[in-house]
This record gives sequence, structure tokens and C-alpha cells, in this order.
Amino acid sequence: MTFRRNLLILLSFFILAEENPTSGAWAIQAEPALADSPTDMKAGQVFSAQDSLDVAAVDPGDAADCLKGLRWVPEDFSVTLEQPRRGFGLWLVRFPSPRPQGDANGDNVAMEWYATRNENGDIQTAPAVVVVHESGRNMAVGRLIARGLAGMGVHAFLIQLPGYGVRGQPIADDPQKFLGALQQAVGDVRRARDAIAVLPHVDQKRIGLQGTSLGGFVTATVCGLDQSYDRQFVFLAGGNLHDVVLRGQRDAAKVRERLRTAGLSDEQIIALARPVEPLRIAHRVKAETTWLYSGIKDDVVPPSCCHAWADAANLSESHHIQMPVDHYSGITYLPKILGEMAAIMLAPVDEP
Repeated sequence: MTFRRNLLILLSFFILAEENPTSGAWAIQAEPALADSPTDMKAGQVFSAQDSLDVAAVDPGDAADCLKGLRWVPEDFSVTLEQPRRGFGLWLVRFPSPRPQGDANGDNVAMEWYATRNENGDIQTAPAVVVVHESGRNMAVGRLIARGLAGMGVHAFLIQLPGYGVRGQPIADDPQKFLGALQQAVGDVRRARDAIAVLPHVDQKRIGLQGTSLGGFVTATVCGLDQSYDRQFVFLAGGNLHDVVLRGQRDAAKVRERLRTAGLSDEQIIALARPVEPLRIAHRVKAETTWLYSGIKDDVVPPSCCHAWADAANLSESHHIQMPVDHYSGITYLPKILGEMAAIMLAPVDEP
């Protein structure tokens, strides 16, 4: 109950900060620095990793076309530890994007590592989850989820999507790039699994993926790529991404206005969303290790989008949790959801 209470208190500050990103309230977000870093890690340390991307099981027709547009040639790559901004995790983990766009800063992926520690402050070897944030400039909900999971015994790596955090200006500020950058995001999130697998204190047998809203759509597409993550959790997202842009209210309506102001027609928006459309490869999702949380009153991501993806991914009723909330009030369920996520991630893995 203490954690639940503290999480809800933190939540109130995050909501204030999201609504007023330049206000003094945002300073609340920076938590005190953690204890000294483990002696087996230091700034500038480099780890060798290798892509495990495997989409050899080629589907016919449209799915094959989608996979062709998302895949890349697997290769060795380096993972580097950098000092983070004070209060934003243990380390900033950097690695090259597998789908570079020609921008040196944006093509260097960044993840904030929120480490789980024991009562003595020592970092623990534990399962890990890659957290894919929402569209908000401050990534407030994503960071809240990452900190919550770390407090429950699971390492959390908040991946900054292209144009966010240290990677530049949010992609939503450039309508011409908003949807196109999602293809790079899918590659970054998939490679993130291989990046964290080589880090100390990460249980390689239990690496999960979680995404919310915008990050949820990216996560849904990654889920159908090659089943690399051991568990997947999609919040307030689903399929038919173009429907969200064209019909969604509030945040979605703002994106729609930017795109139309930039001269994009509805047909062009549909075409831009198509390369990363989750429904095109949803049948490849491993349903027994995937959970979808949706809001039946959601007016940003229409419930029909969630149902479409759940059906295409063959999710059972117990794996599609429908909450009596809209896109924003769903945050009140976060303590319960995080508890369920942590329990799933901490559950023993059946040995082959």
C-alpha cells in the first residue's frame, strides 16, 4: 500500500509537469541520485552486442512486404554507458540505430536505465523491461512506469524515441517526419532487446517490452516482427494507426491538425502509417506472452483499434484487459497494472 500511495503522489506531479513542462513543477520529476554505481560498470564502458533479428519465417503477400520494409541486415554493434542527467536513472545506455536516418545525434539511440536495488542499495540481477514512452514531450508516463517497475524488482530501460530526449526535438514538432520516424523507432526498440541483454545484472531469460499510446503502437509492431521479447505489454494502443490520426480526439487531433497544415491529405497520412501498421504482422504475435490494456471510453485511440489488434493477434479474453477508462484516466489503474507486470516478469522461466 505504501508503494501504491507514493506512486499516486508522484503521478499528480507528473500530470502537472506534462501540462506545464516549463513550470517549476517539472523539477519534482528529478529524483535524488541513486547510490554509487556498481564497481563492475563505469562511464565510457563499451559492451559488444549482436543483432538477433530473425524474420526468416517469411509470410506470403502483405506481411512479407511489411517485414521487408522493417528488417535490416543483422550485425555486431557496440553498447556504451554514459552518465545520465541527475535523477534520470543509473546510466544512459547508447547504441547505434539499425535504421539510421542521416542525423548523427538522432541515430544514436538512448535508454535511461532505472535499476532495481535491494534494501542495501546494491544493484540486483533481475528481469528487465524496455519501456517505450508516450508522445508527450517529457516522456512523463514512460518514466513513471520505468521507476515503478524498478521499485518492484525489475530493471527498466526507458528508450527515447527518435527526436526525444537527447536525440533532438520531438518528432511531433515536424509533421513531415512524424509518421516516417516510426519505422526507425521500430528498429530501435527491437535492437534494444539485444543491447540490454549484454549488460551486467540483466537476466537474459526474462526481457520484456512495454509501450504506451504512441509507444504502444511501436510495441505492437515489434511484437509481430520476430517474437524476440519474452513478454510484451501494450497500453492504450492497437492497430489501424491511421484511424487514430484521422479520427482520434485531443492529442490525436493535434497531430492531425499539424499534418494537414503541412499539406498532407488523408490518403497520404494512410500511406505514411502503412509501413509500421501493427495489423499487417499481428498474426505473428506470440499471444500467450502478450497482454493488451485498453480503455473502453478511449477517444484518442478508438476501442475499435484495440479490438482489431487483439483479434488479429489472437489474444484471449484474459490477455486483453478492457478498463472502464478513457485515454487519460487509465493512469489511475497504473499501480495495479505495474503490479501485474512485475509479477509476470518475475515468474520463473520454464527450462527447455
